[in-house]
Amino acid sequence: MSEVLEGYPVTVEIPVAWGDMDAYGHVNNTMYFRYFETARIAYFYRLEDPEFFGRDPLGPILASTRCRFRAPLAYPDRVTSGARVTGVEADRFVMAYAVFSHALEKVAAEGEGTIVCYDYRNSCKAPLPERIKRRIAQIESGR
Repeated sequence: MSEVLEGYPVTVEIPVAWGDMDAYGHVNNTMYFRYFETARIAYFYRLEDPEFFGRDPLGPILASTRCRFRAPLAYPDRVTSGARVTGVEADRFVMAYAVFSHALEKVAAEGEGTIVCYDYRNSCKAPLPERIKRRIAQIESGR
């Protein structure tokens, strides 16, 4: 697993719950987005910026997301969800995700999300603060 998620500076291990499965006996597709979300929020914590994470007044908002399903998950299993930033622009950054199944010993899903810097007081997008850009660069370089 370490090689598979080597490029992901933030990883979170998550147990697959019985209730994550649907009537077809595999993990429902919506759960993969939850696994992405868990890694994304862990990444936000790693930014170590309470004002940004607390939306005071600027903070992250998910603008778009997608998933490529590679293998069906089922209970019992544990997954490790990884997140990394693959691009930073003036008002947004793009995150890549991977969900690794411990039972299957392979990646079960890969995805991407665009996170926009949002001004919660004025209800509009805003420039991404330079301190956030610097912190992302530090995290991605292993610091």
